[in-house]
Amino acid sequence: MDAMTSEIAATAARLVVEEGLEYGPAKRRAVAQLGMGRAPLPGNDVLEDAVREYIELFCGDTQPEELRALRVLALTWMERMAHFRPHLCGAVWFGTATRLSDISIQMFCDDPKSAEIALIDHRVPYEPTTITGFRGDAVEALSFASRSPELDVVVGVHLMVYDLDDLRGALKPDSKGRTPRGDIAAVRRLLQDTAP
Repeated sequence: MDAMTSEIAATAARLVVEEGLEYGPAKRRAVAQLGMGRAPLPGNDVLEDAVREYIELFCGDTQPEELRALRVLALTWMERMAHFRPHLCGAVWFGTATRLSDISIQMFCDDPKSAEIALIDHRVPYEPTTITGFRGDAVEALSFASRSPELDVVVGVHLMVYDLDDLRGALKPDSKGRTPRGDIAAVRRLLQDTAP
C-alpha cells in the first residue's frame, strides 16, 4: 500500500469512528479533506484494518463496552424478528462498531411484506428504502430508531429484507476467510465470549 492510500485510509478511519460515517462516504470525504482530487480510494478491507487500528489507539477503553451494548440491542431485534431468519452483519458483527454505528440485520423471508407487518405489529415506525444488497441487486431496507439503554443513545437499525433463497451462499467466507454475517446463536456466542 502506498503512502497516499494509507493516508486516505487513516483519515477515513477517523471519520468512520468519530462521526459514524459509512465506508464509501468516509473515503470520499477523506480524499476531499486531504485535497487529493481523483486519488484512488482504498479498498474496504484496507479501511477496515485502519478502523481497527484507530479504535485500538484512541478508543480501546470505551469501544468494547459500546460494541457489546450494540450487540445486545441487535440481539433484541433479532429475537423479535426471529421468524425471518435474521443475521447480523456489518461493523456490529465484525467488531468495529462504536456508539455512533448503526445496526445492520439481514433477514431472509418467505414473504418480504410479512417483515413490514411484523414491525407494524410491534408498533415500530419505520422508513422503507431500497438499497444495493450483498449480491449487487436491489433489496428493501426497513430503517428505524431504537434506544440502547446501556449507551443511553438512539441507534439506527436497518433490516434488509431478502428472499429466503438468498440465504444459500450467504454464509460463504469473505476475502479474509470470515463469515460475513451471524444468526441469533452466533450473536449469543459473541456476547458470551465478551461477558464482563
